[in-house]
Amino acid sequence: MDGAEERIRRELVEGARLRERLAGEAAGEIRGIARAIEASLRAGGCVWFLGNGGSAADAQHLAGEFVGRFLKERRPYRAVALTTDTSVLTALGNDYGFDSVFERQVDGLVRRGDVVVGISTSGNSKNVVRALRRARELGAATVAMTGRGGGKMAAEADHLVAVDATSSPRIQECHIAIGHIVAGLVEEALAADSSRGEEKWDAGQ
Repeated sequence: MDGAEERIRRELVEGARLRERLAGEAAGEIRGIARAIEASLRAGGCVWFLGNGGSAADAQHLAGEFVGRFLKERRPYRAVALTTDTSVLTALGNDYGFDSVFERQVDGLVRRGDVVVGISTSGNSKNVVRALRRARELGAATVAMTGRGGGKMAAEADHLVAVDATSSPRIQECHIAIGHIVAGLVEEALAADSSRGEEKWDAGQ
């Protein structure tokens, strides 16, 4: 085996072991996140996702799973990534500073009963910390997906999943795995509502 293949095996195993640890340590918290989102969507709320860099891409990815579909054909769910409007982001960054780019959007858009999901590998991104803090003040439920220890985001989160690692790539891989699990749980629960006649949706509308 050459050096590249050895590295590939090592990194794949490292990621698998992290997810195995999450299975043992964080399953209950992940279920709690799904339940919070289920409750919000049932009540007409919205799920807001935010993060920087790779975590911004994760925010957009997960919002897409809710608005589109994950595994089932069903109605779209209310979900928005606060990372996509370049005019808003650049205006807020220019006028108020980059630390405010999510907080100001939260202040204008988020309502009581919504869920705000902040994603950061360090857990210390100032703009994400400030956004979660403001969301709680507004009466929204807050979720933090972070790396080891949770960082400053831990104090602002109603639900925290802190991946026990410091490698950003490995943490981000786990964040997407967590997001996919949550999307699947929410979709299954709301689809069950539909099968009981509690929710009606026509895919042709």
